[in-house]
Amino acid sequence: MKTARDTFRGTRTKISSLSAWFRSQGAVLMLCRAALAFSWIYQGAVPKLVCMSSGELELLGHLIPVYRWACIAVSWMGVGEILFGFWLFVTSRPLLFRLNIAALLLLLLFVALFEPQMLLEPFNPFTLNAALVALSAIAVIELQNTQNAKHDADQHTR
Repeated sequence: MKTARDTFRGTRTKISSLSAWFRSQGAVLMLCRAALAFSWIYQGAVPKLVCMSSGELELLGHLIPVYRWACIAVSWMGVGEILFGFWLFVTSRPLLFRLNIAALLLLLLFVALFEPQMLLEPFNPFTLNAALVALSAIAVIELQNTQNAKHDADQHTR
């Protein structure tokens, strides 16, 4: 039977290995991860869940004309964005960062088509998405460099 002490040791081992994994990622990659995760988590929590933004509802109103359904959809989008932010923080797959780039570009296209005046505001979706796309591209490059270095090290040890 597993004791509390065994459970604590197992948890401590998992935390230790997770900590080692984060340390092995490199400062640039971790900074990209943290900034991207923070952005998605914040954008999912604050303007969608904590205080639902009229701008979010207006944008989604182009696809969902029933106000109540749009509110529900915005809430679910907020939950999805929060989960996506956490996933970006812990993944080691460049594909997810490429998916992030595609999603950001599609969101920008959506805004440009339906609410182009938003692109003229200070700190608008264009400037925000451009910065996030650049961080995602840096993360992809860093992940590929890390994977290539690991592959090269594996080749030299054989």
